[in-house]
Amino acid sequence: QVQLVESGGGLVQAGGSLRLSCVPSGRTLSGYDMGWFRQTPGKEREFVAVITSRGGSTYYTDSVKGRFTISRDNAKNTLSLQMNSLKPEDTALYYCAARNGITSVTARDYQYWGRGTQVTVSS
Repeated sequence: QVQLVESGGGLVQAGGSLRLSCVPSGRTLSGYDMGWFRQTPGKEREFVAVITSRGGSTYYTDSVKGRFTISRDNAKNTLSLQMNSLKPEDTALYYCAARNGITSVTARDYQYWGRGTQVTVSS
């Protein structure tokens, strides 16, 4: 069982930056693809970014390309999401997730989830 804990969310003005982190308890992340998803009330959980288990490949949803960077440090067992040039539409609860399998951008394919960290971007 993998338990994930996100941190780093907060309130920021449009154009600002935040860095989210995700750390596991109970197991190393090194064998898992790791993703970030986000959700707003009344909407489905949305894919943001994914990084493969060894960090060799990353994928982003179009709306965050060039602004967000996903990274991982398997030695420190940490996943990060650097978010720059934030926009009000980035406001959401952000989740990290772990998947043992073929790389996926679909939330239901991920086996393990954190509880989320809130990101609020004011205009």
